[in-house]
Amino acid sequence: MRNLFTDILNLIYPNLCIICGENLMGKEHQICLSCLQNIPRTNFHLLPDNPIEKKFWGKVPIHRGTAFFYFQKGSPFQKLLHELKYRDNKEIGEIMGKYAGVELLDSTDFSTVDIIIPVPLHPKKQAKRGYNQSDFICKGLSLVMEKPVDTTNLKRIRENPTQTKKTVYERYENTENLFQVADNELFTGKHVLLVDDVLTTGSTLEACIQALLEVPDIKISIFTLAVA
Repeated sequence: MRNLFTDILNLIYPNLCIICGENLMGKEHQICLSCLQNIPRTNFHLLPDNPIEKKFWGKVPIHRGTAFFYFQKGSPFQKLLHELKYRDNKEIGEIMGKYAGVELLDSTDFSTVDIIIPVPLHPKKQAKRGYNQSDFICKGLSLVMEKPVDTTNLKRIRENPTQTKKTVYERYENTENLFQVADNELFTGKHVLLVDDVLTTGSTLEACIQALLEVPDIKISIFTLAVA
């Protein structure tokens, strides 16, 4: 009876893949199996000294860095980020976090993470948007990797203008002294996974890492859902 009701509901309100627009089947949720298989994965979690890690060489020390997929403007997979960031589709962040978490567990380096930390938004920006998209990516990662998420100890202490259309150096200036750790003891001796939605120049992540490096004996890895 329940399946019949679901079938009728889907006729009235079709359950479509957010990427290709085709009807979802069976246990598919938001993304069809075909699109999921075709996501342009980086597989950087299996490749030490990968292009993401090289972005931070000579700037800040990180243990490992990876992104789930390549972002290209105009690509159908751009919809994943737009749904998460601009269309209030928090669930897609959790779904993608789960898929990514399964793959991160294949890496000895990432499977040793102790705590997962989303890059925080300024309270004013989060209040305006209604949520932090990185929180939901972390939730999905946490469910699969079975690691706790900390959303309060790393804080954004000032509001900065948007990074859009800024040069690399302007982005660096824009994010300088932007974050602060409230209680160093909570992260002391821990391997933390810093999580954001998309990596472009890396200036925001770099600012987070600078704040985290004030913590004694910390090991920092980074994960983003996409890399430009």
